[in-house]
Amino acid sequence: MTYAPDRLYEEVAYVAYHFHWPLDDLLDLEHGQRLRFVSEIAGINTRLSEER
Repeated sequence: MTYAPDRLYEEVAYVAYHFHWPLDDLLDLEHGQRLRFVSEIAGINTRLSEER
């Protein structure tokens, strides 16, 4: 199965923006791991915005 390049860039950019991890480290993650980080970051952002 191939992974849509646009979706990959979106996930990597999202995690890189929040965690400041190097591109190679992000690309080395399994897809499921990257999605988990995306989900966790989104949850953190949601909680922070609700606290304001």
